[in-house]
Amino acid sequence: MGHRKKSAPRRGSLGVRPRKRAEGLLASVRNWPKVVEESVRPIGFLGYKVGMTHAMVVDDRKTSLTFGKLIFMPITVLETPPMILAGIRAYEFDANEGKQPYTEAWAPESALSSTNIGRLIRRFNGSKESPSKSLEEIESSLGNIVELRALMLSQPALAGGISKKKPELFEVALTGTDLKKQFEYSVSNLGKQLSIGEIFKAGNFVDVLGITKGKGFQGPIKRFGVKVLPRWHKHRKAARKIGARGPGFGSVSTAPQAGQMGFHQRVDYNKRILMIGEVNKQGDELLKKINPPSGWHKYGLIKSDFVLLAGSVPGARKRPLVLRHPIRPTPFIPEGAPKITYIHGIGEL
Repeated sequence: MGHRKKSAPRRGSLGVRPRKRAEGLLASVRNWPKVVEESVRPIGFLGYKVGMTHAMVVDDRKTSLTFGKLIFMPITVLETPPMILAGIRAYEFDANEGKQPYTEAWAPESALSSTNIGRLIRRFNGSKESPSKSLEEIESSLGNIVELRALMLSQPALAGGISKKKPELFEVALTGTDLKKQFEYSVSNLGKQLSIGEIFKAGNFVDVLGITKGKGFQGPIKRFGVKVLPRWHKHRKAARKIGARGPGFGSVSTAPQAGQMGFHQRVDYNKRILMIGEVNKQGDELLKKINPPSGWHKYGLIKSDFVLLAGSVPGARKRPLVLRHPIRPTPFIPEGAPKITYIHGIGEL
């Protein structure tokens, strides 16, 4: 009998345990970077995945061997309809429990009637107080407040390939450290629409948070890529299983086992924005250029603002994805967006 290999690299990262289903389709942002700027703006936005294609781009990385040349680059298209700053949430610090919500103020329903989601704001509004009273409470307590965040609502009804009407609600951090400036910015934009061009600039890097494609309950072969056992031994009851799970007591077993695969929350760091298309500024001619003649596969036509990202991002088509200011900035600081000469399925821009 030949020598049996007794060691092998372990399968599956322990950094993403437990591998269980996400709570919903919208990723929850657990950490926000601190962005110090004089101006105040949210550092997060939401978009819907349209699909992937490839483009020919002029490489603008000065340290690259292909600098100044046309290179092939896979790209992902996201439709990013304008979002609404619907509320403000204030946080205070408790010595025992840490940072805790203090109060929140929502935009009045009358201010949201023009956006066609005024009737939907009530299901998110848990406060019975008037917005002005809550704003006065926040302003008078700025000395005890440690952080202000914006409550933003998406508008899926404006997206071409999204059929639902209920918006996504998520909390977004603000730039700067001056609470007074953050409060004034939030009050002045309460109930107003914010476009993707006001939050990010073309050429910059963003983190993309999303829920991956769900693949259901899978065995250890597909889930972790372990080796299929030989089938010719009479004592072996199965081939698509692991040899041993280890001790049945003590620490938690890290042996590959069957379970949920996919539909997990994941983060793609430092995805570069190649292009931002704003319909209000550039007109409907931009939509005619970005939309293929028959629409995007399994999505349809883009009808609002959109973003082109370099590379792939997690999730299936039509899934909401959160764009965040990079929490691990790269040393490469681009001067602007690279030049795109050709996009497959669309042609020259």
